[in-house]
Amino acid sequence: MSDNKNVLGEKLETCGTEPLTGYFRDGSCASDESDIGSHTVCAKVTREFLEFSKSMGNDLTTPRPELGFDGLKEGDSWCLCANRWLEAYQNGAAPKVKLKSTNMKSLEVIDIDVLKSYAIDLS
Repeated sequence: MSDNKNVLGEKLETCGTEPLTGYFRDGSCASDESDIGSHTVCAKVTREFLEFSKSMGNDLTTPRPELGFDGLKEGDSWCLCANRWLEAYQNGAAPKVKLKSTNMKSLEVIDIDVLKSYAIDLS
């Protein structure tokens, strides 16, 4: 897992710890072969995205205490599945992303220029 790099080819930075995100619930969008959903895009979720995700059958706002999940709210940083982010992008509901915290693995699904156009950490 330590070889996970971000989409810029650098060390993968932390995405979010409140709430604690990531496939491994370690705050980063690290991934390995067991992460079938490819939870690799670090996004700052918006109300629009959360509504879109819910409409597609993935409710990220409702708390699931049995899973240790408090539910997301607008502004939370969360490691999204690359395919779900792309689907939201194609439907005009994609949230902004933190490139330094987005895993290089997401480039298997999403073009780097598309991600860069949604970056909140590029100057």
